[in-house]
Amino acid sequence: MANVRSSYTDSVNFYGLEDPRELVARFGSPLYVYNENILRSCCRDLTGLSSHPGFRVNYSAKANTNPSLLRIIRSEGCVVDAMSTGELHVNRLAGFTKAELTYVCNNVSAEELKNAAEHCDVVSVDSLAQLELFGKAVPGGRVMVRFNPGIGAGHSDKVVTGGKKTKFGVDPDMLPEVQAIVAKYGLQFVGVNQHIGSLFMEAGPYLEAVKVLLAMAEKVMALGYPLEVIDFGGGFGMPYRKYEGQARMDMAALGEALHACLSEWTAKTGYAGRFFIEPGRYVVAECGLVLGTVHATKNNGPHLFAGTDIGFTVLARPMLYDAFHDVEIYRENGQPDEELVEQTIVGNICESGDILAKDRALPRIEQGDVIAMLDAGAYGFVMASTYNHRLRPAEVLIGADGRARLIRRRETLDDLTATLVLE
Repeated sequence: MANVRSSYTDSVNFYGLEDPRELVARFGSPLYVYNENILRSCCRDLTGLSSHPGFRVNYSAKANTNPSLLRIIRSEGCVVDAMSTGELHVNRLAGFTKAELTYVCNNVSAEELKNAAEHCDVVSVDSLAQLELFGKAVPGGRVMVRFNPGIGAGHSDKVVTGGKKTKFGVDPDMLPEVQAIVAKYGLQFVGVNQHIGSLFMEAGPYLEAVKVLLAMAEKVMALGYPLEVIDFGGGFGMPYRKYEGQARMDMAALGEALHACLSEWTAKTGYAGRFFIEPGRYVVAECGLVLGTVHATKNNGPHLFAGTDIGFTVLARPMLYDAFHDVEIYRENGQPDEELVEQTIVGNICESGDILAKDRALPRIEQGDVIAMLDAGAYGFVMASTYNHRLRPAEVLIGADGRARLIRRRETLDDLTATLVLE
């Protein structure tokens, strides 16, 4: 396609037989676009980490819940987790069966726990209070307990989920209290799990946490509980800074170390159950991007701004986490441009924090350009909102045949007001 700035999507044939400007003309702006081939490749990266017979990739659906993508993920051999009644509903619509569903929740009601137990293989709880509530709601139910390994990792404090400063997990020293509640309600204590954080790029902390959880599992099994699931959590990172040549995580090395660890521990303990990893971002981030249109450019003193229709209601990660997304630029009859100008890309929401890319060195953006915010497949549409009463965008999928098809229509004004009770 070769445009003003498009070398990354050109290199992976992201748009297949389509053109991004034509996609915007056909489906509207802003627009989420996904690529099936990239999604399948990322799934295979993960399912290939270990050939251990109990190894499973348990996709964290909170990263992206579009059923069309979920069906592809399921067809690649992944199972799935849900952390809300809504996610569970969508996972079931996509074809996942009870045996393929895990519920990993946090601070939920007895009603939600009962629903989860009815539709999922196992329910994970992460506090003694939630374990007690589950016991009252589902006596005799199958439960997994999330322990806090005391190890955290991630690109922002807001995504670190292990360690003493987070809200997640039961302190391993509280295992006697766990036993008491399990006995009180006749619960089936069938699993242990953990999660250290999101977007780590080095395998060391993850492998250290794997060993911590295996030691915990061994302790639990020695107490007479026949564990069926050991869930190591996820958080696998991928390179957001593609135009800077950021290196990928060494998945081959991670897989070799993880497989060796599982095989050795299984041989030692005789464990015959499942091992889960729980990736979300790695599965879907790179298969998606969001397109938007530049409607204005301006200078405020020495600062150059490009104003787009991609507000934080469309892509919230930069505002929430100061997250970085690479930018591509497409223009009618556009040509590659290596002359860079410092500029800030902003959205259309009436908030000063509505910034997509701050002080970024890019080819000069012009009014009428279409831009792409790359690697938006994870925590993109799922975090979209209707703040300022902006309508949420459509989603399209570039299939294996290179053609685009609509997988979510754009919201309408009627959708925006559908739940109102007007007197």
